[in-house]
Amino acid sequence: MGKEGVIYRVAGPVVTAVGISPRMYDVILVGKEQLMGEVIKIVGDKTVIQVYEDTSGVRPGEKVVDTGQPLVAELGPGLLGSVYDGIQRPLPVLMEKMGDFIERGVTAPGLDHNLKWPFTPVVKQGDKVTEGQIIGTVPERAITHKVMVPPGINGTVDMIKAGEFTVDEIVAVIDGKEVRMMQKWAVRRGRPFAKKTAPDEPLITGQRVCDTLFPLTKGGTAAIPGGFGTGKTVTQQQLAKWSDAEIVVYIGCGERGNEMTEVLTSFPELKDPRSGKPLMNRTVLIANTSNMPVAAREASVYTGMTIAEYFRDMGLNVSLMADSTSRWAEAMREISSRLEEMPGEEGYPAYLSARLSEFYERAGSVVALSGTPGSISVVGAVSPPGGDLSEPVTQNTLRIVRVFWALDTKLRERRHFPAINWLTSYSLYSGQLDGWYKKNVAEDFPEMRNWAIGLLQKEAELQEIVQLVGSDALPDEQKLTLEITRMIREIFLQQNAYHPVDTYSPMSRQYTYLKLINRFASHAAKAVENEVSVEAIANMDLRNRLAKSKFEDNIEDILKDIADTMDKEFEALGGK
Repeated sequence: MGKEGVIYRVAGPVVTAVGISPRMYDVILVGKEQLMGEVIKIVGDKTVIQVYEDTSGVRPGEKVVDTGQPLVAELGPGLLGSVYDGIQRPLPVLMEKMGDFIERGVTAPGLDHNLKWPFTPVVKQGDKVTEGQIIGTVPERAITHKVMVPPGINGTVDMIKAGEFTVDEIVAVIDGKEVRMMQKWAVRRGRPFAKKTAPDEPLITGQRVCDTLFPLTKGGTAAIPGGFGTGKTVTQQQLAKWSDAEIVVYIGCGERGNEMTEVLTSFPELKDPRSGKPLMNRTVLIANTSNMPVAAREASVYTGMTIAEYFRDMGLNVSLMADSTSRWAEAMREISSRLEEMPGEEGYPAYLSARLSEFYERAGSVVALSGTPGSISVVGAVSPPGGDLSEPVTQNTLRIVRVFWALDTKLRERRHFPAINWLTSYSLYSGQLDGWYKKNVAEDFPEMRNWAIGLLQKEAELQEIVQLVGSDALPDEQKLTLEITRMIREIFLQQNAYHPVDTYSPMSRQYTYLKLINRFASHAAKAVENEVSVEAIANMDLRNRLAKSKFEDNIEDILKDIADTMDKEFEALGGK
């Protein structure tokens, strides 16, 4: 242990101490119960510490100890399926120690140090290795866990052995330095990689409005802002469940306890669509609910990001959900006011946008040090007070992220879910993904998407006229436009997260739906030219079958049947 000092002043989670001379961001143990804290400011001989636990009862004169180490995450086999708090203490382990309520000053390591893992080397004695290179594998739940050379170590393998080891035991010696299966990494520092690459493959989520209209790439950044009750958490849980990333890191940052409980109870029961095993096998959950200490909430996003970077370095695609970055910003605001810093806009600290960019910048598609490509896609929920999207956290986030899924209170009132507004949302990745869609889905997929978006924008203009003069005053072509956009909205954009079939829609099916609605539109336009009434077209049985097909188990057969009979059914309508 390092130097000892004493507490000089206590202001909530911010404690000032004298008698130690630590570095910034060193971890300090505070008071009799040795509460964990982190140095956030040094003024002369006074050290200001943010404590990650409740400080009630702590008083001046109690001792503090400098550990000389920054806040680190333990990285190694055993992360998957874990549930941590904001500073990587495993909650199930703490619960065994003390029941449902966490007492103060209790710590537990992030990984299980007693469990033995079977290690198989992939290099041999005498081989030359570089930092980040894979030296062995360990089977873990849904993946093969790759053991890498820690950053900063290069040289010849002096010794490496196979067998069953704990994360503390030495498995190799490289250039005289001991290597274990576990690495420790300071959470506020990004892990190194060889180079960043331009993302060119979409993160398929199975949510039609996201995949088709506003796609996110593997290695991209997205924000979901929306007022209370618009479905941010359900949307994020859908993305966590169904996105085609290999690993999911879900950070419940300052959310209500019951929402986090829902994640904790539903994830172990959910089947992973790829492996058929529980989804929890490829998930790491970080639960820092709104009634947990504020300071740990500030650290929780860094802990989650460091774990995501570790899996990225193995060459995996990781999707990281931060729910919600607004609560994280509120934690920063609270700490900042306790430090008596000059407030910026709406009381948030002046460095708010710098911290947000720092967090989102750690996303991206990279070539890892091992030479394999990996990615981290970040989806951050933003909960603006009163649904006001002009507040600082939303505005600063929008400057950084490239996909914006705007949740809309009006759509929620109309029970249209996911309540993503197609007029205000956007994706700056659409253009660079067109090549992928043409190659992997269909040559005319970008065309179909642009047709749908164009029609939805036209509908918004027509709705203004309808509100003034009523829909009867519109000519037939425009009435038909409203009917077709209603089909796009109700059949394509609406999706039921709780229905076993409709919850996930593969890309091929999304394309089929768009293509069928497009074909229906061109047939209908011809029928209207032949003086068939728009009402007759709107009441066609074909249209109802298309709407109901979303919920049928044999959905592909029904869609094929609709495509086969569409021409005949339009012929049956007649006309002049």
